[in-house]
Amino acid sequence: MTEGRPAPLLLRFMIPMLIGNIFQQLYSMADTMIVGKTLGSDALAAVGATGSLNFLFFSLCNGLASGLGILVSQAFGAGQVNNVKKLIANSVYIMLSSAVVMGSLGFVLSRPVLQLLGTPANIIDRSTTYMQVSCAGLIAVSMYNCVAAILRGVGDSKTPLYFLVLACVINVFLDLFFIKSLGLGVGGAALATILSQMLSAAGSILYAVKYNPMFYLERAYWRPDRALMVKACRLGLPLAAQSSLIALSLVVLQTVVNGFGSQVGAAFTATSRIEVLVQQPYGSLFAALSTFTGQNIGAGRLERVKLGFKHATFIMIGFTALVVPLFQLFSPAIVGIFVDAEEGARVIEYGATGLRMTSLFFLPLGMIYMCRGVLNGSGDGYYSLLSGICEMVGRVGFAKPLTLLPQVGKWGIWLGTALTWTLVAVASFIRYARGKWKKAALGNS
Repeated sequence: MTEGRPAPLLLRFMIPMLIGNIFQQLYSMADTMIVGKTLGSDALAAVGATGSLNFLFFSLCNGLASGLGILVSQAFGAGQVNNVKKLIANSVYIMLSSAVVMGSLGFVLSRPVLQLLGTPANIIDRSTTYMQVSCAGLIAVSMYNCVAAILRGVGDSKTPLYFLVLACVINVFLDLFFIKSLGLGVGGAALATILSQMLSAAGSILYAVKYNPMFYLERAYWRPDRALMVKACRLGLPLAAQSSLIALSLVVLQTVVNGFGSQVGAAFTATSRIEVLVQQPYGSLFAALSTFTGQNIGAGRLERVKLGFKHATFIMIGFTALVVPLFQLFSPAIVGIFVDAEEGARVIEYGATGLRMTSLFFLPLGMIYMCRGVLNGSGDGYYSLLSGICEMVGRVGFAKPLTLLPQVGKWGIWLGTALTWTLVAVASFIRYARGKWKKAALGNS
C-alpha cells in the first residue's frame, strides 16, 4: 500500500474486509434474531444485557491483537521480514495467555457483575449462562482476531473472509439446532457463535501457514523474544485500555437501560445490533487506513498518510449520505427483524424512534473511525487513552442526566450515545489536526 493512488487501494483492501465483517456481525445478528423470534423479548434482553460486559472482558485480547497488527504492518512496510515472522510467533504466547486470564475472569465473575449492574431478575439467569459460555470460548475469538490482524498487516484482507462466510452459514444452522431442536436456550446461541468462531480461527491459521510465506516459521522464530513482546504490549495495552474504557462506559449505560425494564432493554439491544452492523463499513475503512498508515510509516512516507486520510474521509461521507435516509424511512421495519411484530409492538416502537435519533449522528461516528485509522496506525498510544476517556465521560455524563429530564426520559439512552459520538469525533479530529501522530510514528517505525 505504499505505491499508487490511496482511494483505489483503500477500497480494494476494505471491500473483502467489509464482507467479512458483515458476516462476522451476522453471527451476532443470527443469535439476536433467532433468540428474539424463538424465545421472546425477555431472552433478547438477556442477551443484550451481556454485550457490554463481554466487550469489557474481551477488550484486552482485542487490544493486543490490534497492537500486533500495527507492528506487523510497520515491519512489513519497512521490509523487515524477520521481525514480521518473530511477531507472528510471539503473538501466540501473548494471545493465549491473555485469553486464558480474561476468559477465566469473565466466567467466574459473570453473575456477580450482572447483579451489581442491576440486571432484571427475570433475565439474570439467562444472561449469566450466555456470558459464561461466551467467556469459555474467548481463546477461539482471540486467535481469530489476532491472525486476521496479522494478515491485514501484510496486506491480505481476503483469507479471513473465506472462512467467515462458511462459519456464518454453520452458525445459523447451529443456532437453530441448539435452540429449537435441543432446547438449549440462550446458552445454545452463545455456543453456536463460539464454535463458528473456532472454525474461522482454525481455517484462517491453516490456510495462512500453507499459503502465506510470512507464516513459514522455522524453530528459531519460536523462541520467546522479550523485547518484541514488551514492544507489542506497549502498543497494544493502550488500545486495550481504550476498549476497556469504552466497555466500562457501555456497562454504565447498561445499568441505565436496565432501569427502564426489559422492553426498553430489548429495544436497545436491537438498535445496538443494527448500529454495530452499520459501523462495519466505517470499521473496514478504518482497518484499511490503519494498515495503509502503518505500511507508509514503515516506508517513511508521512505525507502520503495524510493523503490517505483525505481519500478515506471522502469515501466515509459518501456512505453516510446513502445510509441515513434509509434509517429515517425504514427504521420500524429494520427493528422488526428482531422481534415478533405482535408480541413486540412496543419494542419496535421504542427501537425505531431510537434508531432515527442515532442515525442523524452517523457522520461524527464515521469521523471517529477515520481519525482512529491514522492515529492508531501510527502507534499514537496517548490518543487511544484520550479516545477511551472521552467515550467514558460522554456515556456517563450524558445518558443518566438526560434520562432524568421529564421531557427526555428513556430517549436519553439513545441521545446520550449520539452526543458521545460527537464528543469523541471532535476530540479525535483535534488530535489528528495537531499532528502529534507524526512524532509517535517516528518513535515506532
